[in-house]
Amino acid sequence: MPRNIEIKAIIPSVDALIPQVAAIADRGPVELIQDDTFFACETGRLKLRMLSTGESKLIFYRRANRKGPKESFYLHSPVSEPEMMKDLLAMSYGQAGRVQKHRLLFFAGRTRIHLDKVSDLGHFLELEVILEEHETPEAGVEEAHEFLKRLGIELSQLIEGAYVDLLTNKASIKTSSYYH
Repeated sequence: MPRNIEIKAIIPSVDALIPQVAAIADRGPVELIQDDTFFACETGRLKLRMLSTGESKLIFYRRANRKGPKESFYLHSPVSEPEMMKDLLAMSYGQAGRVQKHRLLFFAGRTRIHLDKVSDLGHFLELEVILEEHETPEAGVEEAHEFLKRLGIELSQLIEGAYVDLLTNKASIKTSSYYH
């Protein structure tokens, strides 16, 4: 199963970080509008990603929910009928959330650098260091830390979990404060 080292950080502004990311990137930016629908899944996370380009894919991944770099295992497959697939999965497993984002994707060697504006959530940096089949996670973690240092990202900016978790927690905080 393919894997990477992933890390997320909250940032004040995507626009402010673009020049720094562009200076270390080999390629990009590629602009993407993504609409991710998550489904209940006991063994990891399952989402249907629909892109503004008309492309769609089903993505399964498994990783720890903790701050800092974490190893992520993933599989994905193209989907030719995304609306039908979304209905099928929602009826079969239940919809667990939705994340809409505007992403600028850069590449620096084997690392994918995402600058994300997530609807109803804010601005984020995400790094994905793609690992070779027999490579240890430590090599990817070291590379991720080097990128964080070069981009001036502090450890206090790192977040745990996925965007869908942050949105769910934000909604539950609003709901609990409404009733108390």
